[in-house]
Amino acid sequence: MKISRIVFAALACSSVVAQAEIPATVRFGIDPTYPPFEVKKSDGSLVGFDVDLGNAICAEMKRKCVWVESAFDSMIPALKAKKFDAILSGMSMTEQRMQEINFSNRLFRSPARLIAKAGSNIKPTPESLKGKSIGVLQGSTEEVYAKTYWATKGANVQPYENQDQAYNDLVAGRLDATLQEAATAVDGFLNKPQGKGYAFTGAMLKDDKIFGTGSGIGLRKEDKDLQLAINTALAKIKSNGTYTKIMKKYFDYDISGDK
Repeated sequence: MKISRIVFAALACSSVVAQAEIPATVRFGIDPTYPPFEVKKSDGSLVGFDVDLGNAICAEMKRKCVWVESAFDSMIPALKAKKFDAILSGMSMTEQRMQEINFSNRLFRSPARLIAKAGSNIKPTPESLKGKSIGVLQGSTEEVYAKTYWATKGANVQPYENQDQAYNDLVAGRLDATLQEAATAVDGFLNKPQGKGYAFTGAMLKDDKIFGTGSGIGLRKEDKDLQLAINTALAKIKSNGTYTKIMKKYFDYDISGDK
């Protein structure tokens, strides 16, 4: 009994210390240009799947959420510079990124797809894309994939600061296709008037080495307590149904990647 009490006391003490080391306000870095994950409304408020998840996680941690806007390709340097505490902006957990930062457990998993004009017969293959111009988000895993497999075979891969710029150039005829995360493409382009006449083409792209095993919350290597607290809160909202409720608000399929 004496040993058990000592262990219990140590665990309780550890929990108090860990809780104390989590900031009272958790600042999440976000690039709000990717519906349905994150988008800025006309009144300046931020909404989306990731935003709802972040708020639910903060509620479980009994912490306040603050959202700090940042361009996607500068997220990791900004995190390291302590401009915010974590990245919650659909960031894929890749081997390359895990050399620089840590991640929470997986939030979701959504494949990459190529979009082109309907009936163009363009496919996501090196042969089909040779001599074609392909738009990608700068700093994204889609950029890495396109440059690795297509640019080396004669495709012109054009990075953009944000995905809307790529869609604009696609509609203007300056691009033949764009490669992006599928769920974002549906809400951000295909379901809008601008996307009329365009469609996904070819199969979903899978490459765990480049695309990773899903998207997670990015954290500094040293912030172990915050990582543990976020993972604990994420597990709680998955077990109590909050995650599923949020997911069904934005998707008509299971995006968790857990099945």
